[in-house]
Amino acid sequence: MRRTPTTVGAVSAAVVLGLSACSGQTGADEDTLVVTDTMSATSAPIYEEIYDACAAEIGMDVQANHVAGSGLIATVLQQASSRTLPDVLMLDNPDVQQIASSGALSPLGDYGITGEGLPQGVVDAGTYEGALYGVTPVVNSIGLFYDADALAAAGLEPPSTWDELRTAAARLTTDDRYGLAFSATNTFEGTWQFLPFLWSNGAQEDELDSAAAVEALEFVDSLVADGSASTSVVNWSQNDVNDQFLAGNAAMMINGPWNMPSLEEAEGLDYGSVPLPVPTAGDALVAPLGGEAFTVPDTGDAEKMARAGEFVSCVTEGDNQLTMATGRGAVPADSAVAERAAQENPTVATFVETVQTARARTALLGPDWPRAATQIYTAEQLALTDTEPPAEALERVAAQD
Repeated sequence: MRRTPTTVGAVSAAVVLGLSACSGQTGADEDTLVVTDTMSATSAPIYEEIYDACAAEIGMDVQANHVAGSGLIATVLQQASSRTLPDVLMLDNPDVQQIASSGALSPLGDYGITGEGLPQGVVDAGTYEGALYGVTPVVNSIGLFYDADALAAAGLEPPSTWDELRTAAARLTTDDRYGLAFSATNTFEGTWQFLPFLWSNGAQEDELDSAAAVEALEFVDSLVADGSASTSVVNWSQNDVNDQFLAGNAAMMINGPWNMPSLEEAEGLDYGSVPLPVPTAGDALVAPLGGEAFTVPDTGDAEKMARAGEFVSCVTEGDNQLTMATGRGAVPADSAVAERAAQENPTVATFVETVQTARARTALLGPDWPRAATQIYTAEQLALTDTEPPAEALERVAAQD
């Protein structure tokens, strides 16, 4: 899950109108595919080069619209009702099932796209009622980044269990530095960063008042309570967490691979990354799966939808996955291509390992996932601000309809 860059901004009314005006149904001829994605100004050129090559390969032109993810779902549903959907649509993977359930998307199997070679979590994220509707070429998750010099000075190895993380965070905390930084904001980012603790402890989002869920929240809460993490984590986005780490205000942080470009550019920073610690040695890490999926909307134009399917197949093939991943700080979705990326960059290897078993956020609840995500970050906020103990906070949100 990558935070929408602030340079893109929210979708304004003008942009919404622009999307409808230049959709595949009203603003482009039969030889032009209209693609709507959520790429930032930094990532857009990488994708546009791939779009151009794939469009040329199938004998089409392409018109790309880059918009922020916020507000996109409402726009898509509006376009579906007015039959003004683009020919190819990028969606954050947790949104695929919601849009597929509305009838706005066509099954990718109609175009020979099966998801072969992708980890099960990637397939699950794009699947609704047994049919594949979205394919994600590059994925991400979260891991533990650490300042190698700080750990060495403290005589520590990167932690792999909760007890080791608690110990390391406490020992690395000084008068001017916290041992650990993470995001516990009251948005889906806060939920995203808590999920590995919840899931790896055997808890599920449909039973948030379970003993396993309470234990997970008590652990995260203890890191703030003992001063190893700042009370400001309830306000920090993932971008803020990265800023704290870069400034030397935290010796470790929970974050994603999209931060690698800024970490590489930081002068004097010797950093490393490992998978997030698990409750006890030998436990399986279950982390959330991030990434954007390409879909083919049901525009009613069967011939053009078939061409759009060819385009999506081309855009998401292996070499293009590697190009996208390298340019964005992500992991190729195809397992074999991901191994190639891991060989080239040890930091990427951490996330290649994690995404192989990462779980789609909609795997259990499908389109109802946003409700559970809201309950999770609400409980975390209640606990970490000392408004309610973890058990009571989770009991409160679990009782909500």
